[in-house]
Amino acid sequence: MSLNSKPPEVVITPSRFRNPIGKYRLHRTDDCIGCGKCVELCPYGVHVIQAGHVLTKNHYRCVGPECPNPCHEACPVGALALNRNPTFDTMGDLRWTPDLLLSTWYMAENGTVPPRGLEYRIGASDGGFDRLRLVFPPAHRSQSEALNEDVDIGIYLNRRDGSSHHIRIDVPFYGGGMSYGSVSIITMLSRVRAAAAFGTFCCTGEGGYPDELKPYDDHVITQVATGLFGVREETIQRVRIAEFKYAQGAKPGLGGHLLGDKVTPAVAGMREAVAGYPLFSPFPFHSVYSVEDHKKHVDWIKTINPKALITVKVSTPTDVDMVAVGIYYAGAHIIHLDGSYGGTGAAPDIAKKNIAMPIEYAVPRVHRFLKEEGIRDKITVMASGGIRTPHDVAKIIALGADGVCTGTAELVALECIRCHNCESGRGCARGIATTDPELTELIDLEWGTQRIINLLMAWRKELIRILKRLGMKSITELVGRTDCLAHLDYMNK
Repeated sequence: MSLNSKPPEVVITPSRFRNPIGKYRLHRTDDCIGCGKCVELCPYGVHVIQAGHVLTKNHYRCVGPECPNPCHEACPVGALALNRNPTFDTMGDLRWTPDLLLSTWYMAENGTVPPRGLEYRIGASDGGFDRLRLVFPPAHRSQSEALNEDVDIGIYLNRRDGSSHHIRIDVPFYGGGMSYGSVSIITMLSRVRAAAAFGTFCCTGEGGYPDELKPYDDHVITQVATGLFGVREETIQRVRIAEFKYAQGAKPGLGGHLLGDKVTPAVAGMREAVAGYPLFSPFPFHSVYSVEDHKKHVDWIKTINPKALITVKVSTPTDVDMVAVGIYYAGAHIIHLDGSYGGTGAAPDIAKKNIAMPIEYAVPRVHRFLKEEGIRDKITVMASGGIRTPHDVAKIIALGADGVCTGTAELVALECIRCHNCESGRGCARGIATTDPELTELIDLEWGTQRIINLLMAWRKELIRILKRLGMKSITELVGRTDCLAHLDYMNK
């Protein structure tokens, strides 16, 4: 049964900064006569009237040339000029373009995808998900009928036995691991509280289980990683899901590294370490060199908490299909495939760009091999590593995953600008990936929680819209449907 059947409410949650960054800026000259025509025409609330004066207050809402009622053209005295915001073009990268950053901020504020003006479906990497397109069939009777029915986007996390928790989540995603130390406690709590609102889960990462998370035990995945930081039987007994992390897709074979300036006394206490000293997670588990060794780990968790579901997070080596089969036969319920596009700024570029297999290659390979082994319907496959948009979610499910683990997108909802200084204690100027007490206070917990809720509600709505356009009544119908995808390299051949 699901943990929660009613989705949370969207509450408009604007930026926490005085001057939010927009794609366009409108300049108002002294020629303005205060007629209010721009206020009347603009459907996005860019212009306002205050104390009898007409002001351009919300530049970031302007959709520029795509506006159906361009105010700068309609101004009777030509007092408005539209320009592209130069700051906009300095942000992001080819995967997280300025458009994707701002569209994610829009979703986090409004709980729906942008109406126009921003590309919210793909980036500009010219590879991966950006080369894939969803193929929607022409409208027909069955599709029309689906449009008038409810669409189920929930998934089951336990598909193999009756002794462990039977958990169904009403959305095809849960939060991937971000450890206490890599991000602030406010960031962790915002993610967990949003997950609880949706009746889904959020993973602690390998930094231990802070006391602040205890009220949300039923929605927490506790992670057992190679460093064993903060791993205790007491926390394993408390949760419904435990995750083994063998590798991270952004840096497979390298383990983890938390720089000393992020190891505050609180972080050190949680990890049973020394404040101010860097912490390393080895690679691999030195107690695991075979499927039989891995089964001993799984049996260990099941002995401590017999009803817990076991998820196993691995990167995507060339033999990832064999790894996935071994995970199943060791007794796990969930295979978590982490591709090379994920990770924070702490992951070295040489690792992200050269080691792991891209997730869009790994997932269909695993899906196909599990089907050939006759066990695909007995295990849940979750994917992560570069899932930025609801369209990415739909694409990876069509390639063979059951659902996804969210990560960077939730940090962007908190107004991350992708500056890649995540690894530094004071490097995150926006208070997200930091352990600095002063910077942590930049985020209000209620604000952060609602921003992530709004983002995930926008994803939920868009996924339902996609499935309706495909004529499907359930997200499970999309699993492995590669015929619903087209690659740009082959569309015209």
